[in-house]
Amino acid sequence: MSAEHGDNVFEPELPEVWDGIRGRRLIREEGHPLSGAVWELPPGSRGVDYHFHHGTEEFLIVLRGTATLRTASGERELPEGSVAHFAPGPEGAHTVMNLSDEPIRYVMVAAHASPDIVEYPDKGEFAAGAKSRSQRGEPFFVRMPLPGE
Repeated sequence: MSAEHGDNVFEPELPEVWDGIRGRRLIREEGHPLSGAVWELPPGSRGVDYHFHHGTEEFLIVLRGTATLRTASGERELPEGSVAHFAPGPEGAHTVMNLSDEPIRYVMVAAHASPDIVEYPDKGEFAAGAKSRSQRGEPFFVRMPLPGE
């Protein structure tokens, strides 16, 4: 994701992050776990991989358009102004998609744990990351198949 930070969730243009998905981190205080990002998905976007965190709690606010939310309970539409909470663990599994004909924009707020483990049930993968530096000197991050897969 872009290292750029912003403070306006209605900014007209967001930088492309990957595969048509646009986004920007929101300004945050260093050393505090609460953060946020604004995301914009083009029509037809399946969003990021379906996932859940073991240590991070997230909260979604739909700003523009109608998002489709997939959770462990199934799919449902979220019109503008809708909110959703994602607890750590499998019960908080989610992805946000845009199955409409117009772009959607939403804010994701998170209380990031470090380290954190993220599981991707559809792919049989997990990611582990930490804000602390690895033995190689960069922030620690790895994504790989779950053991036994």
